[in-house]
Amino acid sequence: MTYVFRNNTIEQFLGSGYQFSGYDDIVVPQADEYLWWYQVPIHFDNLRLAEEVRMYAQKLQFVIEQISNKTIYVFTLDATGVRTIEASDTNVVTAINEFNEVVYNAASKKSNVKVLRISEFLRQYAEKDLFDYRYCLTAQMPYNPQLIRPFQSWWNRKKAEIAQQRKKCLVLDLDNTLWGGILGEDGVEGILLSGGYPGKAFHLWQEGLKELQKSGVMLAICSKNNISDVEEVWAQRDDMLLQKSDFVAMRINWQDKATNIRELSDELNIGLDSMVFVDDNPTERELIKQQLPEIAVPDFPSQPYGLMGLYKDLITNYFGVYRITQEDRAKTEQYKANTQRRQQQAAFTNMEDYLQSLEMKLRIEKVSDATLQRVAQLTQKTNQFNLTTRRYTEADIRQMLEEGADVWTLTVADKFGDYGLTGVLIIKNNNIDTFLMSCRVLGKGVENAFILSVLKRYNGKIHAEYIPTLKNTQVADLYDRFGFTKHAESDEKKNYIAYISQMDLSVKPYFEIEIN
Repeated sequence: MTYVFRNNTIEQFLGSGYQFSGYDDIVVPQADEYLWWYQVPIHFDNLRLAEEVRMYAQKLQFVIEQISNKTIYVFTLDATGVRTIEASDTNVVTAINEFNEVVYNAASKKSNVKVLRISEFLRQYAEKDLFDYRYCLTAQMPYNPQLIRPFQSWWNRKKAEIAQQRKKCLVLDLDNTLWGGILGEDGVEGILLSGGYPGKAFHLWQEGLKELQKSGVMLAICSKNNISDVEEVWAQRDDMLLQKSDFVAMRINWQDKATNIRELSDELNIGLDSMVFVDDNPTERELIKQQLPEIAVPDFPSQPYGLMGLYKDLITNYFGVYRITQEDRAKTEQYKANTQRRQQQAAFTNMEDYLQSLEMKLRIEKVSDATLQRVAQLTQKTNQFNLTTRRYTEADIRQMLEEGADVWTLTVADKFGDYGLTGVLIIKNNNIDTFLMSCRVLGKGVENAFILSVLKRYNGKIHAEYIPTLKNTQVADLYDRFGFTKHAESDEKKNYIAYISQMDLSVKPYFEIEIN
């Protein structure tokens, strides 16, 4: 349940699953999470209005101090609708800015405070569409009720961003998508990448895609072209911002794009539902919609200037995130290293010899302030190797720690590079609550080394459970393989128990393990 602090009637905008304070009531009850949503009220005495806004800041600070281990979402204030007779009268705007500064300062000090800029939603509408004073004055409802559904869509997207839920890979066509023109017809020098319009539009578009790549979005190419021609673009065009090194995988050939994208999904070891496909050709887009309906396929603009709007839509609908982790920033290099690993594996006929050649180093340690966000992110987005698929926020994990739970993390590296923090094991009172691994380290026995090394730290019996989903079938018998005994089973879950003293906790010798 989410408890909402409010100064207006907003129930219809949020729907079910919420409880609401009285107007301006700041008593803090027990709840799963909290939301602070105050709006600037209607007053024409601007000195009085500014003072009231400053009081909101004091009330918010009091509430935040009472909430230490639960998430509190805080909407900023916005000056839309504020009226002044004197153009130089900045009392209210100054007070609003001061309130917002209090919000941002609180978020910088407390990780459970999540800030949402209400202006992101409001600026989509003209002022006349935002306010219906019939409802403002009769029902104390600040915004036009016609905006209820659009607001709920926006709010749900914002919560997904905070939960670090976003798509993983952007698959891009080349001709008239990354550049203007057709490479096979216009030649390397003839395609449009800079200068005046429309080349400037493609230049800015690539600049934006480069920023997405830096944020952890994997870029891939799926284009009907000659690979040698594309290589010439990278070699000869200095204004081609996206270089070959920016892409984790490519399919530049004359094969149909549905087949190519399936291959990309397999190569990157990600689900089709983690991918977004951008292509200027409506026939190709329709092919993917029909054959691979799990993939998101946004519309492509009819004119190059529309790429600015497409970039905004990609962030809003697929790739926006509240905060970027270090693992996100390293994503492209990590997937490139995976390619090198696959190439090396092909040279071995014996899997054990291959694994030994990787020189794998595992660091196992308790979660810290520095890794808390990444742990929460993994619980939110890991599906395949996840025994219980429980989703947790940073605040949830902090509360578990306060209640005595052990939250173990796994960081993996080998001679090709660093995988980053890729595993989480949460144990509460000798019960395994969560055991998950990033898909990019699977197939190397790392999961065995992780859990067995941790269990050496415990005594007596350990309980575990497997909760099946559509995506985690690969771990359906994992605890059986570890030697746990299944003592109950239903359609909803399997329950296991193991006596640690009777388990084989030996780990393969080719792992170099540091555990703290």
